Amino acid sequence: MSMSQTIETRRAGSRKLLSAGRKLATSLAVIATTLLGLLIITFVVGRMIPADPVIAVVGDQADQSTYDRVYKEMGLDRPIYVQFGSYLADIVRLDFGQSHVTKNQVASDLARVFPATLELATLATIIGAGFGVPLGILSAIRKGTWVDHLARIVGLLGHSTPIFWIGTTVILIFYANLGAIPAGGRIDIYNEGLVEGPTNSLIIDSILAGEWDVFWSALHHVIAPALILGYAAMAYLSRMSRSFMLEQLRQEYILTARAKGLGTRPIIWRHAFRNIRVQLLTVVALAYCGLLDGTVLIETVFSWPGLGQYLTSALFFADMNAVLGSVLLIGIISIAINLLSDIVYRFIDPRTR
Repeated sequence: MSMSQTIETRRAGSRKLLSAGRKLATSLAVIATTLLGLLIITFVVGRMIPADPVIAVVGDQADQSTYDRVYKEMGLDRPIYVQFGSYLADIVRLDFGQSHVTKNQVASDLARVFPATLELATLATIIGAGFGVPLGILSAIRKGTWVDHLARIVGLLGHSTPIFWIGTTVILIFYANLGAIPAGGRIDIYNEGLVEGPTNSLIIDSILAGEWDVFWSALHHVIAPALILGYAAMAYLSRMSRSFMLEQLRQEYILTARAKGLGTRPIIWRHAFRNIRVQLLTVVALAYCGLLDGTVLIETVFSWPGLGQYLTSALFFADMNAVLGSVLLIGIISIAINLLSDIVYRFIDPRTR
């Protein structure tokens, strides 16, 4: 290789490195701006709600002097922009403050409750994708048949029926009448405290500890709410999968493959499905994000001690440190899932590289 070619190669490598650095800087700026905007909106709205955080701390029987002292200690006498600036400075130091309700650090509370929501949403997503995607594809293949009509009815019911109503009905039938599922909670009372692991996920920690009684108890408790959330996710994913597959089946390359005598199975799985994988990954990621921050109702119905129930309690008592910490965590997880999806895109579809 000549000297000029070597120099040109180095320049091309430098340009690629510079371009990658600019893209990374742009992505980080977008992420930081998104999280900052999320915090600003949540902080301002939190200050506008009628609940009084001081009352949540001192109680409604406290005298005026105690109320005024705690009011100043919480910094509520300062302008709102000063309060937000102080909170933002604490966030930069990874200090999310103390919950006024639990009296614990918000970071420790989130580490305790988020794994419960994570295992519930993950299992629900597996159920929803495992049944919804094949159902949607089968519905598209059998368009206009009874299979298609049945799949569309199932999806419509899952998409339109309120989750809290399904959860209440399931408890009424399968717990109150049949005794087939537990009333709520995350584990049986006599199994509480037997497993304490690094992940705070009872299913994972019980497996690591070899406590199979705890594992089956945790699985018994999670299966009903996960099935309900999974059904809702399945309804969404089946409709999207059907739409994606129908669009591909109308393309000219499918008609060409059929004209050449290619069988139905190769056409569906080797050609059509390969072209909807990126779209399916997108909707599955969106469904997962929606389940992570949308489990409030089902956690309330089943007394599931997760992030949704924690956030609801924090909003009720105007515990803004807990609210902001929860919202920030949801935002970070959602962004992380979307970034992970973008990375997976590059392995699935070379055209996105």
